[in-house]
Amino acid sequence: MLRLVDRFKKYANNDAAISPSGRFLLAVSGGVDSVVLCELFHQCGYEFEMAHANFQLRGAASDEDESLVISLSNKYQVKLHTKKFDTTNYMAAHQMNVQVAARELRYQWFNEILEQVPTLSGIVTAHHANDNVETVLMNFFKGSGIKGLQGMRPKESGIGGRIVRPLLFAKKEEILEFALQHELIWREDASNESDKYTRNYFRNQVLPSVEKVIPGTAQNIINNIARFTEINLIYEEAITGILNKLLEKKGEEQYIPVMKLKKLESRETIMFEYLKRYQFSSAQIPEAMSLLESESGKYITSATHRLLRNRQWLILSPLFSLENKTFLIEKATTTLDFDQNHLVIEHDKPFNTINKDVTVAQLDNKQIEYPLIIRKWKQGDYFYPLGMSKKKKVSRYFIDIKLSMLEKENAWVIESGKKIIWVVGYRIDDRFKITPSTKNVTTLKLVSPK
Repeated sequence: MLRLVDRFKKYANNDAAISPSGRFLLAVSGGVDSVVLCELFHQCGYEFEMAHANFQLRGAASDEDESLVISLSNKYQVKLHTKKFDTTNYMAAHQMNVQVAARELRYQWFNEILEQVPTLSGIVTAHHANDNVETVLMNFFKGSGIKGLQGMRPKESGIGGRIVRPLLFAKKEEILEFALQHELIWREDASNESDKYTRNYFRNQVLPSVEKVIPGTAQNIINNIARFTEINLIYEEAITGILNKLLEKKGEEQYIPVMKLKKLESRETIMFEYLKRYQFSSAQIPEAMSLLESESGKYITSATHRLLRNRQWLILSPLFSLENKTFLIEKATTTLDFDQNHLVIEHDKPFNTINKDVTVAQLDNKQIEYPLIIRKWKQGDYFYPLGMSKKKKVSRYFIDIKLSMLEKENAWVIESGKKIIWVVGYRIDDRFKITPSTKNVTTLKLVSPK
């Protein structure tokens, strides 16, 4: 068998795409994996800098880890980036566990370093084959689908920017053997023995138990990772083809015809693969499928998106809201783009004939006060619908004209002097209508469809 350094160089150059001419940022904890990573980079002649995150979670032990990494940077004569994090307070403020908090903090920081040092080609971590076995098992139990069974990839873009993992080919025992052969010094993290962390539980309990029943389990999973990587390529191609035929895109929204989806035998798998891209969990798929039989207005949400049943459609839309966004129309404004709409404005023109199109608002110019304000409607808004002498809440008006939930959410109003003059695309306010005494009009024309 080739020496570890030779196998590392081959894997790094081919699978992890580490260019000999590049310069990389190595994430170094002080544990055996990252210490061996530094030595392998050094022996291969790759240029690198080091980054060490001190999470201050283990008292003096955390500081001793940092001291070891400082000595390593001196040994290899490379630049070292270090940072202390108040991880405990960060966990409390963001209501997350220690593993998630530490990962988020370090990768945000790594990304900052990459931005500050543009000559760095990417972040290098010391994840190895055993880490990948644990990742695949955790992904399987979390219900991540075929993609999750690929485990970690040797190169990818993540929350910390460009990430490469050139040690994924190597088993833990090989790394330890290399460290002992080269008399390397590393630190043991006592928390790795605690089963309160999910990964440690799989490492210390699940895998050893399965290995007793099925020897060679870890190696079998390593072999399967390569197979599932190829399977996933075929699978993703098929999923993409089906979704391209199924989806209709309208701006930020995506429409799925309910009847068309119901005819697919693989509809649940299609929905799983589609929705996970928008941060819906596997546990939400039954809820998503129930929308196929629900009435209009029912919906489910993820952290970023909403899936809504609206008549014969499922509509996926971002959760971001334009509720507090406003646009000004000054007397000199002739066009305005808002929320995928285009508004054309003609100010103070002689009145000729009335245009009854609902996408056109003709208003008595002498009643207009500038600037006009265009915004999303909100609860409590009211106006005097054209032809009525009494005011009506906008919400009530929408009920009367039987707008869908989605149409209500996409409705805008235009104000003049704190009075609504037009519910855009639906009805103007009676107080601003054209009368026999009207000489000049201001015309607002909605060019794009609602």
